[in-house]
Amino acid sequence: MDEKPMKRFDWKQTIKINIVALKMLGLWPPGDETYKRSTYTLYEAFVLLFFEISHIGAQTLTVFIYFDDLEIVTGIIYVLLTEMLGLLKAYCLIKNMGKLKQLMITINSDSFQPKSLHQRNLIQPNLDAWKRIALTFSFLCWCWLLIWNLCPIFDNTFREYRLPFSAWYPFSTQTSPQYEFTYLHQFVAIIYVCMTNQNIDTLTAALNMYIGAQFDLLCDDVRHFHEAGKDDTADAIRKLKSCVNHHREILTFAEYVNNFYNWILFLQFFVGGFSIGLAMFQLSVAYKFTCTVGSSSHLPYAVFESDWTDLSPEVKKMLIFFYLKVQKPLKMSSFGLFYLSLDTFVKVNLNHFM
Repeated sequence: MDEKPMKRFDWKQTIKINIVALKMLGLWPPGDETYKRSTYTLYEAFVLLFFEISHIGAQTLTVFIYFDDLEIVTGIIYVLLTEMLGLLKAYCLIKNMGKLKQLMITINSDSFQPKSLHQRNLIQPNLDAWKRIALTFSFLCWCWLLIWNLCPIFDNTFREYRLPFSAWYPFSTQTSPQYEFTYLHQFVAIIYVCMTNQNIDTLTAALNMYIGAQFDLLCDDVRHFHEAGKDDTADAIRKLKSCVNHHREILTFAEYVNNFYNWILFLQFFVGGFSIGLAMFQLSVAYKFTCTVGSSSHLPYAVFESDWTDLSPEVKKMLIFFYLKVQKPLKMSSFGLFYLSLDTFVKVNLNHFM
């Protein structure tokens, strides 16, 4: 009896929640399209200007107005840097939306599909780990949002017309209903900024999770590209060539991913250097990229673990060339200035403290 064809694997299904959230934020145009003259683009421009830019602008003006007051400035700059980072990330996402949509098409191509149920089970831990990290990050973000936004209510300072964030407005916020409307505006604005940061960061983590999962699939293909007593030399050559092509396509995909978030990562580290409060977030980013590099470093071992001892000299020669090619593990960087790893994270933070 013929086996039932395996259903095509949809990589985008893993980040479905991310895509829905970005659509709500105006940061994911419908389908495979980029931004163009449409109602959705108008909606994105409105929420970006009315909530994010106006909120950040009001806080930035406060920094300049009270520049000599160290207590006020330090109280604002902690959150302001993170908000500015969210705005810059949104700009990078909008600017590179075409690249991102193309990456989403590429990851669902035939070359990146798992070939068996075994391979689906092989990549499932990676997908589950990303989901756990994303949900934990989301939970912590929402906890912070609620605590910070409701502080004036918890300590009863709302009776003194205190806002969640110090900001300058061209009208008095010490009277009603200006105070209530301003409070609501800040509440919605910081939710927008936080969701932008959260979803763009988890999206970049998902792209690296995809790369790591592809290396896992490739390692499995290399380990089993030759089955003694079943495959002849022609079969071994065909499967080995397929592995070489898959490796080349993974490297190309990784290069496009790196080009997509070059600026996002650069800004993340730049802002992290000024705000110690972002140190734990830097650690999570470094961890995600270390996982990707670790997956690629397993490939030479997969070559050695394959059943190569009884192969013909021709196939062994091809295998040696492939082995030499994969000796250098994949490393992601920010404009080639530094590689993203735990070592880089430790060095950056040591320099920050000294």
